[in-house]
Amino acid sequence: MTDFAAIDFETANECPSSVCSVGVVVVRGGVITDTFYSLIHPEPEYYQWFCRRVHGLGPEDTEDAPVFPFVWEQIEPLIGDLPLVAHNSRFDEGCLRAVFRVYQMDYPDYVFYDTLWASRRVFGHSLPNHQLQTVASACGYELENHHHALADAEACARIALTIL
Repeated sequence: MTDFAAIDFETANECPSSVCSVGVVVVRGGVITDTFYSLIHPEPEYYQWFCRRVHGLGPEDTEDAPVFPFVWEQIEPLIGDLPLVAHNSRFDEGCLRAVFRVYQMDYPDYVFYDTLWASRRVFGHSLPNHQLQTVASACGYELENHHHALADAEACARIALTIL
């Protein structure tokens, strides 16, 4: 796979629609050609302690951030009809579908590929786990700033270029 967009969401709470940041890495011809990152004003608008502990974001970071439809207006032209790739795509696809529903936007049925599933197939029991940072390292990429949406999307893109 040489043409795709890797995507990663962070959420403010247990609701999949509560996306509070997004990172996108566009790959064309096997080369990263574009990146995008934005904070997002979450819906519903509250943060749970466990989410804050994971990504470090809180209401003070997103109170002036745009709502999802305005962010997606910037992302949509970048990804066009490219397939989307995520590590544990069930989570990220679930977030995308949920936030589209919340804002009553028409969901274009994006095709998702999952680097977590691919890692389990390719590496099997040779890795201690299949977490993003572990798989990225196995693919020769050291993930810094884990749980920053853009950093995670780039790690996912590097994994996809290696094993998909």
